[in-house]
Amino acid sequence: MTFSREEYAARLEGVRAAMAEAGLDALVVADPSNMHWLTGYDGWSFYVPQAAIVTGAGEPLLWLRPMDAPGACLTAWIGRESVLTYSEELIQNPPRHAFDSLAADLAARGVSAGRIGVEMDNYYFSAAAFEALKRGLPQARFADATGLVNWRRIVKSPAEIALMRKAGEITAAMHRAVREGMAEGRPKHELVADVQRAAILGAPGAWGDYPAIQPIAPSGVEASASHITWNDRPMAQGEATYFEISGCHRRYHCPVSRTYHLGEPPAILRRAEAAVIRALEDAMAAAKPGALCEDVAREVYASLARAGFEKASRTGYSIGLSYPPDWGERTMSLRIGDRTALRENMCLHLMPGLWTPEWGVAITESFVVTPKGGERLADIPQEIFVAA
Repeated sequence: MTFSREEYAARLEGVRAAMAEAGLDALVVADPSNMHWLTGYDGWSFYVPQAAIVTGAGEPLLWLRPMDAPGACLTAWIGRESVLTYSEELIQNPPRHAFDSLAADLAARGVSAGRIGVEMDNYYFSAAAFEALKRGLPQARFADATGLVNWRRIVKSPAEIALMRKAGEITAAMHRAVREGMAEGRPKHELVADVQRAAILGAPGAWGDYPAIQPIAPSGVEASASHITWNDRPMAQGEATYFEISGCHRRYHCPVSRTYHLGEPPAILRRAEAAVIRALEDAMAAAKPGALCEDVAREVYASLARAGFEKASRTGYSIGLSYPPDWGERTMSLRIGDRTALRENMCLHLMPGLWTPEWGVAITESFVVTPKGGERLADIPQEIFVAA
């Protein structure tokens, strides 16, 4: 197990308190990050129906495809009797649906009525799954419980922060691979292969797991876009490339973006570099317990404005444990209107990047909230790296 039984018990107690506040008798959790956080289960099985079920007492249940049940017994803290499976015939075999089986299992365990929470706005919970639950449990009342578990995860334990710092060491090794391997004329996919190798090799005492997002690495005018990955185009003199990448250790992430340039950058990029680094400093200084998310965002926007730049998008979000396709926790955002108060040991990705139709500069930091402000989780040079 990644964490102690006491830590898992505290997590479960917090979720049950949130369920009671929301008037829920049971909770069906389909997000693999939330499933892992509650039970410790880890497997590449989120492409098929699966769920964790929390009721008012006892261990959480894990409901999985039969071939994934052994993985639950190997990785989760719950007992074998708490692992349920459904027929293999229900895998991608319409018009039948695996959640028909979950409805029957819940009914057999006395969860056939009352108020059941489901994660309605979730990558992993489909409309067909919801219809199957409603069809199989006609006496139940369903409520949207999107984010109920996610919001319990936002303050990290010391053990979680230790894992994120290890992920930060891996992120630093990945960026070191960029600095050492970037060269004019080299196809970008070869450089990304070096980065991927560093991600898996990890850092001393921390092997690398697969991250929730693959390397984002646009060059030149491609860098005007925010989420382009890589191609085989040779890297060219006079082009900027930014890498948004994250190490991952035991499913915990530490994303960091840096900008790289072949040859001396033009003056506009140097101006943007200075503005973004100053915005990082201003925002990190403001990121103390009690500050609101929008307070930190305002520091970014105001700092960039003083340098003559404008940023329209949000400038950060909560991070931690995650699975593809997203390393964000999908809770708080650093933007105007989010009045979530920061608390000590929250972890966020602060990203005051700038994008124009011609170029982009991304210099970001993952940090933990402390009484003195934001503390970086990775030690990576912030300045634009200039390659010959």
